[in-house]
Amino acid sequence: MIMNLDPFRELDRVAASLLDRRESPRVMPIDLYRDADHYVLTAELPGIDPGSVDVDVDGQLLTLRAERTPRSQEGVQWLARERAAGSFLRQLTLGRDIDTENISAHYENGVLSVMIPVLEKAKPRKIAVATTSDRTEVAA
Repeated sequence: MIMNLDPFRELDRVAASLLDRRESPRVMPIDLYRDADHYVLTAELPGIDPGSVDVDVDGQLLTLRAERTPRSQEGVQWLARERAAGSFLRQLTLGRDIDTENISAHYENGVLSVMIPVLEKAKPRKIAVATTSDRTEVAA
């Protein structure tokens, strides 16, 4: 196998490994969108043990946690190791119009999906427009 040596890339890799703090949680990237009367949050967490995924709400703070354990194989010489292991954390402040009692989460195929419903009072609604069919005429 022929490999090109890029000294700058190697320097970046060494610097990143020296500055990498295994004890600090990593930020998990998310997508968040509104679909009618609820928000949908998705986070890609490939290789995460479903038992390590934790979603909790404290007041208006939504916290997502997950853990990826590093692979340790005896006698293996790593050529590239770019998938981060350790703790992942994401916290979001929810608005006042969120139904925090009915938030649900599902983890499948490495994707965490969190359904965040909107309170009934915050949902869009139609306002009826009243008309007066009886007009009173003023004679002069």
